[in-house]
Amino acid sequence: MKFCFTAEMRRLDEKTILECGIPGVVLMENAGRGAAEFCRRRYGDLKGRRVAIVAGRGNNGGDGFVMARVFHGWGARARVFLLGEREQVKGDARINLEAALKMGLEVIEIQAEAQLERLDLTGCDLIVDAVFGIGLSSEPKGIHRGAIEAMNRSGTPVVAVDVPSGLDADTGRSLGLCVRADMTVTFGLPKAGLLLPPGEELAGRLEIVDIGIPPHVLAEADPGKELILEDNLRGLLRPRARDSHKGTYGHALIVAGSTGKTGAAAMAALTAARTGAGLVTLAVPAGLNPILEVKITEAMTEPLPEDEPGFLAAAAADRVLELAQDKSVLALGPGLGTKPGAVALVRRLVTEAGPPLVIDADGLNALAGAADLLRQARRETVLTPHPGEMARLAGCSTTDIQNDRLGRASKFAQAYGVILVLKGYRTVVAGPDGRIFLNATGGPHLASGGMGDVLTGLIAGLVSQGLSPLEAARLGVFVHGLAGDRAAAERGPIGLLASDLIDYLPGLWAGLIKPETPR
Repeated sequence: MKFCFTAEMRRLDEKTILECGIPGVVLMENAGRGAAEFCRRRYGDLKGRRVAIVAGRGNNGGDGFVMARVFHGWGARARVFLLGEREQVKGDARINLEAALKMGLEVIEIQAEAQLERLDLTGCDLIVDAVFGIGLSSEPKGIHRGAIEAMNRSGTPVVAVDVPSGLDADTGRSLGLCVRADMTVTFGLPKAGLLLPPGEELAGRLEIVDIGIPPHVLAEADPGKELILEDNLRGLLRPRARDSHKGTYGHALIVAGSTGKTGAAAMAALTAARTGAGLVTLAVPAGLNPILEVKITEAMTEPLPEDEPGFLAAAAADRVLELAQDKSVLALGPGLGTKPGAVALVRRLVTEAGPPLVIDADGLNALAGAADLLRQARRETVLTPHPGEMARLAGCSTTDIQNDRLGRASKFAQAYGVILVLKGYRTVVAGPDGRIFLNATGGPHLASGGMGDVLTGLIAGLVSQGLSPLEAARLGVFVHGLAGDRAAAERGPIGLLASDLIDYLPGLWAGLIKPETPR
């Protein structure tokens, strides 16, 4: 499913009006009627019930005026509270305001904060928030702030038109104060901010209305903005040929582990095997090799030179480069530590290693302040930071990252030519070509140590089998979240361990394989 940013939605509207000849007032009528119909579906017959439409002066208010007419026609006791003067309403919104007035609808003007007492929501059965549309970029103030506060404290279900008023439609941030909607009815395509926290929660139930934008115009919407769903992943994995063997499915090399962090290395290796990599080699500090040989059975281990017991030396890069020559993918970072030897090792491997790279955890920390090395990578590179690691890579604060997850991820991916997997609720996958994908699986049950190590193994295992790094990242984050969802449903949402996810993988792959079409 596609989603869009504000600028893209405006472009689609403009193209529909100017090039296709569909008047804006027709789109507004379709929007308002569609939104009203969703209200009836969710809240039942509105005949005789009190409905308040709190409307702004722009097109969002215009959608609200249409809804008011429709409710009135259904026998509802609808009242419009207009935040501003009637004379300030222009264009298509003015046409629909005049129509509402001619139908006998009560329109109460609120022109100043002193008049907010007119906004009487007492006894309402439903409130429609039609104050601001998708273009709001600053904190609501004055009568608009007062109206939002009144709606939020009313205790009555609120339906937001397009986006909840006070929400940044691109980032999902509340701009200081935002309507808390029971349902949001958005138009054409879902806006990015409705899919991201906290916007997703503020929007409540999300419904999408077809307002009459022609299919060929919608098809021109940026194809690189998609929600990652099972339907657009099915077929990336194919049924295995009867005569295939372990060599058919690649060989993943994973460089990981340090004293106290052998679990991270073990989970990454085991996950790569459970993902379907034909062979997995886990390269670790020599002093930890005996431990990893006991912890994992199916993966091979390779002892590497140490600077001190349990920590890799920079000189280990020579052996890793030798090992990597015939490997399908090289994963770096889980539990590696941040000693000088490990940092030097990672920085050298990023610029000299031949296979595609997957870099996580301490591999990312090694690149903090040295992100320019990523431009020298010989093959495609996948980075999988959590927000703190992302902030260190980008040279900003974690708050900066969280306030604009999509934008920050996309800009970094394009600037450094990498595939960026920004972890967290609604994990973002951003490509170097500007494409952005938003994951639909996972939740707070994944908030425990080691989950990132499992994701590293997943992506590495998929690249090993021949998926492109971008395909592997998309499929990897989806299955990672789905495994967590299944585990939480069966075992409970609290206390879930990263290793619990690994056992679910074979069954999930079976459900994602697209059967071969009979010839």
